[in-house]
Amino acid sequence: MQKEFRKGSYVISTDKRKLNFGVVHGFLAGSYWAKGRSPEVTGSSVKNSVCFGLYHDRRQIGFARVISDKATFAYLADVFIIDEYRGRGLSKWLMKVIFEHPMFRTVKSWMLATRDAHGLYRKFGFKRLSDPGKYMQRKS
Repeated sequence: MQKEFRKGSYVISTDKRKLNFGVVHGFLAGSYWAKGRSPEVTGSSVKNSVCFGLYHDRRQIGFARVISDKATFAYLADVFIIDEYRGRGLSKWLMKVIFEHPMFRTVKSWMLATRDAHGLYRKFGFKRLSDPGKYMQRKS
């Protein structure tokens, strides 16, 4: 179910064919959370996720992906807006589009990890874990 959302000269699309892989991988490989991620891993993560590309006049300026069963649980990952487009409300619009997307209508449990964007995500109902003791992770 590919969708497009428009706001003036900006477009958010779930069509992966429109993604500029160089922009996506380039940003992520330099980010604090995906530093050094290989192009192969980025490609696989895009292939296996629901992706939202943000564009201005067909130039990709933002991205987010959702890992989900599309029924009960979703994990929001790899969200970014390139520097020159920050401060225009685009990240808020991107989050609104994601959380209102029909594909995620029944999802009640969303997770994410961030070091520096707590203020943005709080506006969309995210809170610190209420019972972090019951959550576990496995890293390799």
